Amino acid sequence: MKKIEGGVCAAKGFRAAGIHCGVKANSPKEKNDLALIVSDVACATAATFTNNRVKAAPIYVCMEHLENGIAQAIVANSGNANACAPSGMDNARRMAAAAAKAVGIEENLVLVGSTGVIGQRINIETIEAHMDALAAKLSTDGSAEANNAILTTDLVEKTAALEFTCGGKTCHIGGIAKGSGMIHPNMGTMLCYITTDCAVDPSILRTALQDVVAHTFNRISVDGDTSTNDTCVVMANGLAGNELIDWKNEDYHVFYAALHEVALTLAKKMAADGEGATKLICCTVKNSRAEEYAERLAKAVIASSLVKAAMFGADANWGRILCAMGYSKAPFRPEYVTIGFSSEAGAITVCQNGKALDFDEDLAKKILTEKEVSIDIDIQEGEAEATAYGCDLTYDYVRINGDYRT
Repeated sequence: MKKIEGGVCAAKGFRAAGIHCGVKANSPKEKNDLALIVSDVACATAATFTNNRVKAAPIYVCMEHLENGIAQAIVANSGNANACAPSGMDNARRMAAAAAKAVGIEENLVLVGSTGVIGQRINIETIEAHMDALAAKLSTDGSAEANNAILTTDLVEKTAALEFTCGGKTCHIGGIAKGSGMIHPNMGTMLCYITTDCAVDPSILRTALQDVVAHTFNRISVDGDTSTNDTCVVMANGLAGNELIDWKNEDYHVFYAALHEVALTLAKKMAADGEGATKLICCTVKNSRAEEYAERLAKAVIASSLVKAAMFGADANWGRILCAMGYSKAPFRPEYVTIGFSSEAGAITVCQNGKALDFDEDLAKKILTEKEVSIDIDIQEGEAEATAYGCDLTYDYVRINGDYRT
């Protein structure tokens, strides 16, 4: 695999665009708020959605349109979640219909995404009025504009793309995402759109995506809140010309590895760009009895408000880590646990066999001051391991969310 540029336009046959249409009345005109991604041909398509029982209208429209596993376009907006909103389903369908008309395809081939404030009627009229202009902007260089259109409190764009060989053919895969707050394992507010020119059967694509999401997006947390709008879509148009992947052969594993790498890159960028965050926190639990237990332990640690606050203050307060492990409901023996911290500044062990060590506090602080910090946990009970990703908890998180609607 080779890293390349291009995001959702890295794969053959995909175009994208973004435009400002004023979904949110007071949004700056330089900020795009409506995105469109279109394939030249219909695609095998798979998606995963939020586990929150409260789901936004666009998710139900996507579920309807993906009953046959085929789609050709995605239209998405920021500024309004269209969740628990007046005429939500009607407006989500109007959004799909407007995009379909603008690009000349059937409405059931269009997927819809929204992100922003919950409970307010979406300005569907301005979306419809700008759809033709948006479609006219579609290009193979439009990924960044589309990415900008789905961002809300994000400070940086989130994009990734790879080139890989499958069945003797050169294939490409790329994605864009948004997510900064209301992020927690269970699809963790995130939108993620991935495109590939690799030929993959819809059912196999769905299997791959579900497993990849479980090991990437479902292992991140910013604030412990699972959104109403979380969506991850992957579209495969087959224009690379490889033999169709319709079972778990060698080509499938190559494709899976590429999909996993793109998803993991985007997931880590979400965690690092958590609202108000100053650093990315990676927690790896190794030598567990089962991967499920290791994952549960790692998630508990990176989701702990006390651990996150300690990371913000560069405080090597390992007792908070052990405490979070203890309420995770995953089996482990505290007397076997070893905890350490590592970063570009070095590595240090602060707890061994469940007991404190006399460690260098100055070195620990130096390690924890870096932009990316690892919490390394060895529970010495098996061979399984898992890594979860989060960020620190800062004063700015409260400031951002204290006046989010305004």
